Amino acid sequence: MKRATDPDVQLLQGAADPTRLAILRQLSQQGTVCACDFTACCDVAQPTISHHLKVLRRSGWVRAERHASWVYYSLEPHAAARFREIAGGIDVDAGLMMPAITAATRRLPVIQPA
Repeated sequence: MKRATDPDVQLLQGAADPTRLAILRQLSQQGTVCACDFTACCDVAQPTISHHLKVLRRSGWVRAERHASWVYYSLEPHAAARFREIAGGIDVDAGLMMPAITAATRRLPVIQPA
């Protein structure tokens, strides 16, 4: 599969995983979190957390700071702002609206017994 080069695609792909989304939610609630503290929120092993943190760093979601032997993570403010811009740019009213589904338009075929 071809790797995406569009930064917006990379940002969205970085968040498109349940574990990574849980990590982003924890960071948004707590600010700065030690890498060792993510295992409680995600119910996965530390090597898996490390992998997901690496993906989040590469996609621009988080920054890491080393303090002695500990690594602390925090959200990149510009990533959250860009995510809001991308999501806010999708306007349902500007595009084609789906017709309202009513009981009359939802009729299923009736199968008669043979």
